[in-house]
Amino acid sequence: MIKILTRVALFLLACQVNATVLPEDRSDLLYHSYDGGGVTIDGPSLLVRKELASNISISGNYYIDYVSSASIDVEVSGASRYTEERKEYSFNADYLHEKTIMSAGFTTSLENDYEADTWFFGVSQDFFGDLSTLTLSYASGSDIVMQTGNESLREEAERQNLKFGWSQVLTANLLLSLNYEVITEEGYLNNPYRSYRFIDPLNPNNTVFETEVYPDTRTSDAAAIAANYYLPWRAALHFHYRYFTDDWDIEAHTYTLGYTHPLSDKWILDLTYRAYNQSNAYFYSDLHEFQAVDDKDFRARDKELSEYTSQTLGFGVSYDFKIGSGRLIQKSSINLQYDYLTIDYDNFRDARVTDVNPGDEPLYSQDANVVRLFFSIWY
Repeated sequence: MIKILTRVALFLLACQVNATVLPEDRSDLLYHSYDGGGVTIDGPSLLVRKELASNISISGNYYIDYVSSASIDVEVSGASRYTEERKEYSFNADYLHEKTIMSAGFTTSLENDYEADTWFFGVSQDFFGDLSTLTLSYASGSDIVMQTGNESLREEAERQNLKFGWSQVLTANLLLSLNYEVITEEGYLNNPYRSYRFIDPLNPNNTVFETEVYPDTRTSDAAAIAANYYLPWRAALHFHYRYFTDDWDIEAHTYTLGYTHPLSDKWILDLTYRAYNQSNAYFYSDLHEFQAVDDKDFRARDKELSEYTSQTLGFGVSYDFKIGSGRLIQKSSINLQYDYLTIDYDNFRDARVTDVNPGDEPLYSQDANVVRLFFSIWY
């Protein structure tokens, strides 16, 4: 799950484009931590952004994941806990011309069995007295998939993303945004460590595991609407809905509701609730009846392709302060974000349970704690 989430997040984040004005000069030092489902991920990240001239801004980011996993997939396969390290480097540049910002950048992610490179270009334009903003972006990614202990496996995957966005100031207190994106993927799209299971033809009470077989193409579409409403006491309400569908027959809905409340000029609280649900891919099954007969007989048991729901409750707090009395650092802040995540799978079973017949195991569920602590300075 982690590799898939990482590469998708990396690919989509590279498509983001800033609007209206150049980003502020700032640096962020982040510590992130994920702990759930037998998987722990943590590490630091450093982002530095600087304006070179009145119309040019550049930024660089260095990000590390330390992964330790004994997930249900690892346990079912009979493997022992493994550890690995992922490093990510990125560089972005923004160019401002009147009411237009052009952005370009490159991101590379490296680990012992996975490499990912992504290029992106985007443009944003303000209209109608700066009350409307149009954004367009394109990203192209190339991945190399390998497998530890199997030097003969070295596969490639190509990804492309086209994104359209429109934001509109409707009233003095209400901002609305619409986004649409399409993603195409081609090549080796499955995880070489994952297996599907099928009933042993010689013993119906036993199961056999084989490497998953995925299609070599995938096209995804997503549309989203978001609204921010600013309240009289300087607080704000946030709503976001996203609909996702692809040609693997997955449909997903994401609902997010947030509230931001300033306690004073220095303290700000954030509360967030997120709900997500999806259907399963057409070639997914927790227990297949028989073995795949060829490389076009697609089979998967990846729980991320199953039918499931998740809920996230988040709490954040930030504190603004000034470092010293000099002019070099204008302001600074420290921020803490904590999320509690629960996932309930509707047709993925806990195959670690062996005292029942295959297919009768209890459904699997998991929870996770996610922490992000970061320190920021503006200069």
